[in-house]
Amino acid sequence: MKKIVSILLLAILTAALAACGNKTEGGISEEKLVVGASNVPHAEILEEAKPLLKEKGIELEIKTFQDYVLPNKSLAEKEIGANYFQHVPYLESQMKDHEYKFENAGGIHIEPIGVYSKKYKSLEELPEGATIIMSNSVADHGRMLALLEKEGLIKVKEGAGYEAQLKDIVKNPKNLNFKADVDAGMLPKAYKNGEGDAVLINTNYAIDAGLNPQKDSIALEGTDSPFTNIITVREGDKDKKSIKALVEVLRSKEIQEFIEKKYEGAVVPVKE
Repeated sequence: MKKIVSILLLAILTAALAACGNKTEGGISEEKLVVGASNVPHAEILEEAKPLLKEKGIELEIKTFQDYVLPNKSLAEKEIGANYFQHVPYLESQMKDHEYKFENAGGIHIEPIGVYSKKYKSLEELPEGATIIMSNSVADHGRMLALLEKEGLIKVKEGAGYEAQLKDIVKNPKNLNFKADVDAGMLPKAYKNGEGDAVLINTNYAIDAGLNPQKDSIALEGTDSPFTNIITVREGDKDKKSIKALVEVLRSKEIQEFIEKKYEGAVVPVKE
């Protein structure tokens, strides 16, 4: 009788442990991982990674977002286990502004920012007093100004680097006017509507709107940009099996070749 009771108790305990192992908490379990991502290119890259993760015993669920605010909010509220849409400077600004307890689990790719214009075919053609439309994301301003400085349109205060803001412009020969109050996701619409003289657009939104950064932009950020798009997780999660598997797969030869072939230089994989 004791033997039968012991066997029953062991069976119940085993079933309970198995149930715990399959439970998804905060978007993460050893079997399933929920990742928040921008539609393009992040969600597309994750879709390509699904079968490779399946081979490692990880079921990937992708939750797409249309903005840069909700993916971090969802991660903080444990609705997802990781997100893939942002670069380090943006992550740092979000952590500072919202007191998020996040960490970088690994860099995956770079998306060069481009300048687009319905009216001009080159930056040299921009007239005196031209209006330049930028994102309202302050974390991207230094990056955008660095592109314009590299192209010889402006000069920013020495030492400002990628932290530069509009107030740090010290030389503006063409007296360019900057409009920096447009949500990043609305920049392609501003361009297509012919607003301003030139619009700086993040590559993910450009591609999502049917633009080809290599062909449609009149200037494109170099691939030496330090703004690597990363996998972001809550503090303490980056060593979880599912997160490590995700980063490993996204850095694999198969996924890097997919990125290079599909995006033709508009999205550049990180070689790590």
